[in-house]
Amino acid sequence: MLLHAVRVASTYSLDEDRYSSLYQTHIPTNLLQKTLLATGSAFMSLYDPYRHDMVAVLAETTGQIAIRNLRDRMRNDAEGHQILQDRPRISTSTLDLTSLRELPPGTLGREYIRFLDVNQVTPDSRMPVKFVDNEELAYVMQRYREVHDFMHTLLGMPTNILGEVAVKWFEAVQTGLPMCILGAVFGPLRMSARKIKILTRDLIPWAVQCGRTAHCVLNIYYENRWDQNLESLREEIGILPPPLQNTSRM
Repeated sequence: MLLHAVRVASTYSLDEDRYSSLYQTHIPTNLLQKTLLATGSAFMSLYDPYRHDMVAVLAETTGQIAIRNLRDRMRNDAEGHQILQDRPRISTSTLDLTSLRELPPGTLGREYIRFLDVNQVTPDSRMPVKFVDNEELAYVMQRYREVHDFMHTLLGMPTNILGEVAVKWFEAVQTGLPMCILGAVFGPLRMSARKIKILTRDLIPWAVQCGRTAHCVLNIYYENRWDQNLESLREEIGILPPPLQNTSRM
């Protein structure tokens, strides 16, 4: 209903040139519409953190400054600049999953596939960007979403609540996206006392330290590094080994 209301309202925009469609999935919105979307999606995201559509809307309507900063960091990095030039996408239609499965254990490609298999997720699970009013910035946001599973792989974190919150802390420091900060702060609210203790004692300090010291994760051209040893890539980026090896059982 929230997205439908914005679509209807957008047909009555007083400045069609300013809010005209910029890319295939773009939904033009003005400031008032973005404010309504941000407020509604924030409420729904806190109420139900598994509403990935609302989490996506919140990121797009509140993250303009952070996305621009990320774009600038990519422009000022050789590998990041190449990514902006090539605009690679991560999906089952762009990846040769069979070839990745045949890579040696310990390589980025093989461990990425292992992560997908163990956690029963797919590269196609990321929502398309809709409410970012700049085509290049929309790609940066899309890229951030599509490399999320690489963050899990690099950090060694599963997709359970502990793993997701730990990754959100890392991403919050790395990206500055309000959505990540919100998820990092409010994600533990439904955790048990035992899990909160593990999170605050072990995972958050480690994730924050990694986020501060690591190379910008959007400046890694993962598609060109499938056969690179995962440990060497972690060392290159500056990601420390996780403090817990059995997070999936927590």
